[in-house]
Amino acid sequence: MTSWTTTPIDQRLVRGAVELETTSNGVLPHRLPAWARAQTSDGQLAMAEAQPSGVRIAFRTAATAIELDVLPTKVLYAGAPAGADGVYDLLVDGRLTAQATASGGNVLTIDLMNGSTDFVPGRPATVGFTGLRPGAKDVEIWLPHRERTELVALRTDAPVEQVTGRQRKLWLHHGSSISHGSNADSPTQTWVALAAAQAGVELTNLGFGGGALLDPFTARTMRDLPADLISVKLGINLVNLDLLHQRAFGPAVHGFLDTIRDGHPTTPLLVISSIHCPIHEDTPGPGVPDFSDGKVQFRATGDPGQPGKLTLNWIRQELAAITEARAKTDPNLSYLDGRDLYGEADFAELPLPDQLHPDNATHRRMAERFAKLPFLLQ
Repeated sequence: MTSWTTTPIDQRLVRGAVELETTSNGVLPHRLPAWARAQTSDGQLAMAEAQPSGVRIAFRTAATAIELDVLPTKVLYAGAPAGADGVYDLLVDGRLTAQATASGGNVLTIDLMNGSTDFVPGRPATVGFTGLRPGAKDVEIWLPHRERTELVALRTDAPVEQVTGRQRKLWLHHGSSISHGSNADSPTQTWVALAAAQAGVELTNLGFGGGALLDPFTARTMRDLPADLISVKLGINLVNLDLLHQRAFGPAVHGFLDTIRDGHPTTPLLVISSIHCPIHEDTPGPGVPDFSDGKVQFRATGDPGQPGKLTLNWIRQELAAITEARAKTDPNLSYLDGRDLYGEADFAELPLPDQLHPDNATHRRMAERFAKLPFLLQ
């Protein structure tokens, strides 16, 4: 019979989260602090920031068996097939060693056509890993990147030690659902997680599905977080939500960057524009989901002839110009055209399955290209 050691789950063990909220079940990782969450009533952002993309439990142990009690929240979309359960990736000494899922939990059903939601509470589940090699080792459990996960209890068959000291550079990244993880197969397969692993840097991922909107509270959060490298990927959400017009775009970008620079005046800062996305290259938003063929596809509904509307091509030109102008007095600021990560030729080979989000193979290609850039290697 296994003799278990229970270890409290707190900030000493959790990486990649900005804050842990104490709940009636345990703790809930957040990627925005409470004061920032209080400044918006957007349900989409509230859902996205509590989905723990890039969040992992890290410790050192000689354990050969690990159990993690969790309360997941599954998200279903009315009219679309149910997605697979979120994946927990177990890394031992930096290598993907095992994967598991947690069934049950809460269920949140969202109707994308009218914005209504339905929430059905559920019960916690246990994620288990057994047969690990004996002896001391560094262990990381990466939480499902698209599944809100309350952490209830951690049990091991040997004591757990905190991993102390930070030798690796810390990369702080902000972006849209593509950075959040979109259709990546598991949390360590998102392009940012893969790039961080390949470059040997520590990741804090503020990629929010539908939430890369130049929100001031996001910039202030980034201002206040530790970082050795910072990147912001902007464009697609501003277009597909039809959020801003051209007059407001430039000042909003400048304000966002100014705020980050208030806390990180000389930290390398990379501005990245959107990857290639044909539906919005020259057609403004809003973008809407289409379930007519039984699976979700996105399409652009804006009028290309209407003046002042944002498109991806227009945003890329403006971001390049803004970055070039600011770099004259900010030598640590640079720009990357997102099409260098995934361009028109890539779309022909690896099309976006829903016309908006990359699949797992595309995440890997983007990561391989990004990890070779001087930005992560400096």
